[in-house]
Amino acid sequence: MGAQKQQEQSEKISAMGEGEKIRCLIIGSGPAGYTAAIYAARANLSPVIYQGIQPGGQLTTTTEVENFPGYPEGVTGPQMMEDLQKQAERFGTDVRYGSATDVDFSGDIHKVVIDGEKLIEAEAVIISTGATAKYLGLESEEKFRASGVSACATCDGFFYKGMDVAVVGGGDTAVEEALYLASLCKKVYLIVRKDHLRASQVMQDRVNRAKNIDILYKRNTKELLGDKVLQEAVFIKDMGEETEQEERIKIDGFFLGIGHTPNSAPFSKYVETNEAGYINTTGKTSKTNVPGVFACGDVQDHTYRQAVTAAGSGCMAAIDAERYLGEKE
Repeated sequence: MGAQKQQEQSEKISAMGEGEKIRCLIIGSGPAGYTAAIYAARANLSPVIYQGIQPGGQLTTTTEVENFPGYPEGVTGPQMMEDLQKQAERFGTDVRYGSATDVDFSGDIHKVVIDGEKLIEAEAVIISTGATAKYLGLESEEKFRASGVSACATCDGFFYKGMDVAVVGGGDTAVEEALYLASLCKKVYLIVRKDHLRASQVMQDRVNRAKNIDILYKRNTKELLGDKVLQEAVFIKDMGEETEQEERIKIDGFFLGIGHTPNSAPFSKYVETNEAGYINTTGKTSKTNVPGVFACGDVQDHTYRQAVTAAGSGCMAAIDAERYLGEKE
């Protein structure tokens, strides 16, 4: 964002008058945000957390979580988020509903607009707004969410051990998902819209060597079928010369491998991001290019995207914020 536009942005927010003053503002919940809140609260930073449009983050749409430490019998995503929220509140975190819609990070005091109307003035800001998985937009896709449809093979692949599944996408993300599932599942269908893969050559070589992966080119997903759980997928096959053919494949799981969109838009006016929109952090820290602004969880992690790594980065962000504020005193 150019200097002139940043100035206009700053003037626009300044016109809102004086805002609520707090020490540590956490934007977004989920494992990263709640863990940051727990550590910040125990460090006497009096954190305020705004939960965002999806309180608890992506895990609230997950039925079973079996790979998060401390839950030997597994736990549902919503229950785990409720536990984390209660733990944060136990130490004094002020948990609020609302989303950041605009920011002014041009000064030492960071200004954040909540829901377009409330102004917060914070000494330190932790961004933990996560990322949103890309879906195809099918009505049946929504129907089988958490009962056959998933956007994370590493998270949910274990539940389909020995079964037949499909992965949609032709890039590195889809191929990585397919290769991971191939180690667990009986059969993996890789559904590719074009007549070729976009994945890197090394990834293409790996997927072509996998004996239980079938690559189905020139397919578009039409519908997912089943009773209470997914049982079958309907694809449209491009036969060439404007001819199409419908085919059905029995599957137990349907995985999206078409990427994620990091929820960084309100902050990208000031905070540096990569080409995909993920917030850049410095080295092994949670520090952004703006002093006093930190990022954790999936909004800055395009590699692992796991609840436990998000929680770990939330801890890092709180410690970084604590040290930043301590050095200012």
